[in-house]
Amino acid sequence: MKIEIDKCKGCGLCEEVCPLGVAVVEKRKVKISDGCVDCKSCMKVCPEDVFSVEATEDKPACDACPIMCRVPDGFYGACMRYFNEKGEIKRKGRVHTYEEVMDIIGATDDKTLEKPLLTGIGAGTTYPDFRPSPFIVSGVREGIDIVTVVTEAPLSYSGIKLKVDTDLFMGQEGKRIYVKRKGKRHIGHLCTEEYGSKMLSLGGVNILTSKDALFAAKVIFEILNGKKVKLEVEDGSKIELSLGKPPRVNGQVEERMRVGCGSATTGLFAPYMFNAADEVIVLDGHITGIFSEHPSGRYLNKTRSGISIKGQKSTDGRYFLNKGGGWGGTDIENPLDVIKEIDRVRCHDGTTLLITETTGRRCAFYRMKEGVFTEENLTPEATKFLEVLRDSCEPSSVSAIFAAGVGGSARAGVTKNPIKLTRAVHEGKVKITIGGAKPFIFPGGGINFLVEAGKIKYGSIYLSPTPSFIIPVEYTMTLETFKEIGGHIEAVKPSTLLL
Repeated sequence: MKIEIDKCKGCGLCEEVCPLGVAVVEKRKVKISDGCVDCKSCMKVCPEDVFSVEATEDKPACDACPIMCRVPDGFYGACMRYFNEKGEIKRKGRVHTYEEVMDIIGATDDKTLEKPLLTGIGAGTTYPDFRPSPFIVSGVREGIDIVTVVTEAPLSYSGIKLKVDTDLFMGQEGKRIYVKRKGKRHIGHLCTEEYGSKMLSLGGVNILTSKDALFAAKVIFEILNGKKVKLEVEDGSKIELSLGKPPRVNGQVEERMRVGCGSATTGLFAPYMFNAADEVIVLDGHITGIFSEHPSGRYLNKTRSGISIKGQKSTDGRYFLNKGGGWGGTDIENPLDVIKEIDRVRCHDGTTLLITETTGRRCAFYRMKEGVFTEENLTPEATKFLEVLRDSCEPSSVSAIFAAGVGGSARAGVTKNPIKLTRAVHEGKVKITIGGAKPFIFPGGGINFLVEAGKIKYGSIYLSPTPSFIIPVEYTMTLETFKEIGGHIEAVKPSTLLL
């Protein structure tokens, strides 16, 4: 890489996106150390046109993806898979069998086509598209001739969906998600909430082809590799996320995932609520429940307390409150502010009131004295209810679904007629796995899928600065189907010769 050093203003964008860490800013000027592969990541983000590519025919080109890294002897390419060993580009590592990843996948299914003969982990990539996949293997299972085609597919049209278990308010649905990397970078958006979890969409083709593409891809890659990332929601919260760990929202760690909404909590634990207080209100940004009005309270012949609450009534005992950073993801900061009216005929001195969040994380117990609710210590009955509630909540965590579409080399490496492959997948004749894990295939055209990131062997997903994510893909089918779809029959080898 050639540098016009006088143009460099030391902004550090090149250092941030360099996949190999060879671009370093010192004293506000960039330096390129040994190991540069001319991946052009620095050129894509440099606002001053500091970089240009010199002729490097003396270094062999890696043809595993469109980047075409020129890899110096003894160094890796930008994706950290391919290595120059004495002038020859080699895939470092080895191909993995299905049996080696079964513990991660949690596989118990013995269906003939559900298990690939081989995984794509360590297989290498076929590029450009028309060549057969690196490994096309055959074997016999339950007396049936089986073929598995594997590759490490560079998927540009991809991203992740993060499930964040929390009632804590993050922001309005549809708002952008940013990361601070030498400026504020748009990397995704806040999706709809799903029963006790916030859903975040990061990446996708529009973002991975935007000016923030390399920054977004790097953050997603960090998440997939278990690193903690700090994100911001537009007009919303600051969040810290790490796969398999509790989320942190505005500095607060969410330890429990609720067992249900305010209404469901009321129904689930009604017998405990009955003795906990004369009235129990479960504050929730989805559905707030008030026990004595709720069908479960009426079923147990609970006397109406005379307390009515704010919010839009859905059905008896179920209310929609405004969302916010208060209790249970509502805008209620002082729990007593949820009360709309009090019928003093029914709600007399001595009436007890328990207000809690769905997880029991925050709670308050009150007793009416001279017409005013005064906070007191929890009674044993209230404590018992809250203990049961808290014990019923699972640990809060962050999980990820990898979303992508299989095109290009991922299909042409299987067959000379890719539309036949697509149709065979939707007909169930070809089973796709991702590093051995079974994905969900969307209906309709194309091969779009979702797969749980935690079921793909750690370290099996790579990042290319196109940008694209490189993942192991396997296609398993009968030999007859492989022939029917125009598969590369000339490239088939018995699996016993490779393992």
